[in-house]
Amino acid sequence: MQNNVSERPFARCSTLSSPARPADASLGAAPSTRRAAGRRLAARVLPLVAAAALGSAALLSSAPASAQSKIAVVDVRRAMLETEEGLRVQATLKKLFDSRQVELDTKQRALADERDKLDKEAQAGKTPKDALQRRFETWQRQAAELQATMLDYQREMQRKESELTTPILQKVLGLLRRLAAQEGYDLILDKSAAPYYRADLELTDRAIQMYNSGQTGDAPAKAAPPRGAPQAAPAKPAAPAKK
Repeated sequence: MQNNVSERPFARCSTLSSPARPADASLGAAPSTRRAAGRRLAARVLPLVAAAALGSAALLSSAPASAQSKIAVVDVRRAMLETEEGLRVQATLKKLFDSRQVELDTKQRALADERDKLDKEAQAGKTPKDALQRRFETWQRQAAELQATMLDYQREMQRKESELTTPILQKVLGLLRRLAAQEGYDLILDKSAAPYYRADLELTDRAIQMYNSGQTGDAPAKAAPPRGAPQAAPAKPAAPAKK
């Protein structure tokens, strides 16, 4: 079998980049860079959930927009992040991310060190090529396993993010519907879809205050009486007056 170990053929495996890092990040990236990526995770969770739930730039619309329409603007992402519940969710996600990221970083550094060692031994030419090849194949297998673990971890984090943030999004949208009904807004746009708007048209701070004060969105419908409940007896007609 032809073997070119001495010619340094081992290209670094780009797939070992962390799911929270750019794809071209090297195995030897500074730990501070990886930790910074972790800190950015909680701040990035909500836009994807919001975009999936909203589906378009117009968040709420009760009538087609016209010259007479009453329009408002809201930053849905900030409304979710800056509520008291949103801040707690961010802290929970960060704690979960950091605990798992330490383990992945340790494995990634070990792989990077082993790769450097293989490269140096290949350049020195003192280690038999067959032995180097076997070690390199083991390294490749471990790198693939680590990449699979990272992808599983990324999917797990996305599921957890959706689980924790979707209820917040639904509550925020409910509060916006309530504001639209109370104040006659025909259309409420997400801030990202409005290149310009007057500052007095933004509802973000009001939505956050309403959320933190415990206000709910749409008023619940009046409950129907349970099945089998006794019906109120019809009123009896008044007796005729005696002559």
